[in-house]
Amino acid sequence: MKDIVVISGGANGLGFELAKQLITKDYYVCILDWDNSSLSRVQSELVNNYNFYLGDVSDEAFVNETINDISKLGNIVALINDAGEPSFKNPTEYNKNDILKCFKGLEGMILLSSIVLKAKSKNDLKIINIMSSAALKGKEKESVYCATKWGERGYTESLKVAYKDTSVKIYGVYPGGINTDFYKNSRDYVSLEKQQTFMNPIDVAETIINNCFNNANLIVSDIIIERN
Repeated sequence: MKDIVVISGGANGLGFELAKQLITKDYYVCILDWDNSSLSRVQSELVNNYNFYLGDVSDEAFVNETINDISKLGNIVALINDAGEPSFKNPTEYNKNDILKCFKGLEGMILLSSIVLKAKSKNDLKIINIMSSAALKGKEKESVYCATKWGERGYTESLKVAYKDTSVKIYGVYPGGINTDFYKNSRDYVSLEKQQTFMNPIDVAETIINNCFNNANLIVSDIIIERN
């Protein structure tokens, strides 16, 4: 029976690097992502042991249908919530579309976690919520993004309480800036030159996997990853 890891936002950046590394460790990876333009690259770089589900993780019908399909493939052993979009502006410049865009990641985290938990025939499960250093402190041009990440942090902490002393393990991951295309539409805030000083996604993915996917009788429940 396949051991399956579900990754939201897995077609790009850190999520895609996590997918690649987990496949090399003999996990079957199911990627959920709305970015159709990345499908050809995913297909060219991942030869087998994966499925790609195109859709929006804040869409409840899509999530229900997808998790139902994945559950037939094998045993979901982990969910990695990595989907999210940024909006970097001064506090007075935000509009409703910016707010809704940012909050889709929080909606997706809650929907996916709830539906995966209900779908599990066995309780053994890791839920790994990848957030940001923006969940730990306020930032001048990230007020709405911070609000989203603080919400994700509150949800993560509540899951820890709800599943304390069970075989469901909850991880909160708080990385700083990572050198990916996450900032490609925010060059007035993060220049390409600045982005290239950020952390390598290969190293960040390896750190997350080493801490969350091991046989040790312990759990590293909070992982803060910062640049040197």
